[in-house]
Amino acid sequence: MKYMEHFNMNIPTRALFGAGELNNLHKQVLPGKKALLVISNGRSTRANGYLERVVEQLAKAGVEYVLFDQVEANPLVGTVMAGGATAKEQGCDMIVALGGGSVIDAAKAIAVMATNGGYYWDYISSGTGMGKSLENRPLPLIAIPTTAGTGSETDSACVVTNDTTHEKTGFGHPSLYPVLAVIDPELMTTVPATFTAYQGFDALFHSIEGYVSNRANPMSDMYALTAIENITRYLPQAVANGNDIEARARVAFGSYLSGVVMCVGGVTSQHSLEHAMSAYHQHLPHGAGLILISRAYFSHMIGTHACDERFVQMARMMGIPEATSPEEFITALESLKQKCGVGELKMSDYGIQKEEASLFATNARKTMGRLFTLDRIQLSDMDSENIYNESYR
Repeated sequence: MKYMEHFNMNIPTRALFGAGELNNLHKQVLPGKKALLVISNGRSTRANGYLERVVEQLAKAGVEYVLFDQVEANPLVGTVMAGGATAKEQGCDMIVALGGGSVIDAAKAIAVMATNGGYYWDYISSGTGMGKSLENRPLPLIAIPTTAGTGSETDSACVVTNDTTHEKTGFGHPSLYPVLAVIDPELMTTVPATFTAYQGFDALFHSIEGYVSNRANPMSDMYALTAIENITRYLPQAVANGNDIEARARVAFGSYLSGVVMCVGGVTSQHSLEHAMSAYHQHLPHGAGLILISRAYFSHMIGTHACDERFVQMARMMGIPEATSPEEFITALESLKQKCGVGELKMSDYGIQKEEASLFATNARKTMGRLFTLDRIQLSDMDSENIYNESYR
């Protein structure tokens, strides 16, 4: 008798999901009385009225706030340090993150630095990090995503870039699970089509990678396949019509489930390879970077024949119900890219040089080597270089 695989699941975040759920924020038991309200350094959160709505909800709940509006895409360590200092100086006892994955990731790191001393990179365990343990519990966090992509509202990890050392890597701690996540697709209707696609593919790859990783288990499989099906079916609709609430909700649901996949299972080295690119090219959106390398990356994985049946199953969930070969997964993936208008992306459009392949390969393993251990068959540095080279246009 073959016994069911083991899994370890503990996701303590309370989730309010659905259109209009932001209106119920003030009814919740909130973890503090003075919030550092973290948003991006762009205009959309203000212009679309989301900031005003959150401030109104906090006021109804009797919570004061201090605004921190400095978070950039692919958040930088200097921004984290500034946010932590602000929270300390203002006596904040909780964090509210309103924005996309970069904002929520930065908010988690800020929560760490609001209660701990030293430099944020002291607590990073890879690359040039010191691997120190936290002395104090981070501030509690409420996550209100305005995009559907990272699943950061679900998990206990964050990704930050050290622009001095060109390291983009993650930090995780059980205390970084948000206390509350408000996932309201009404807040996502104003995301431009291209970024809707980038973010949706990020969510999709979380589940694809989770499904083929060596940490896959019955629980992560259940979430991953449901996410893959929802995102593949509804992302083209969300890209075509941003006001389609059903499509937005389904993609947000898939993104949330993909976040759970990362908690119960794990993503693979595709994410390491992308983080290396955006560590050196700050303006490369994470989702776009994943799209750029995805065909070569998964073609390589299929070539190892480590889990043919899983690629066949994903192809079936992605619109080829009669699929029998793993290569049909690539067909389904490329079809989805075309439907979402991202099939013609080029590395060269982001200033990436082909000669950087070796640099990226070394950086990926140095800064996020742990994810390579989740591949069913290990990538060599030469394999990584080949993936970059085959992806280059």
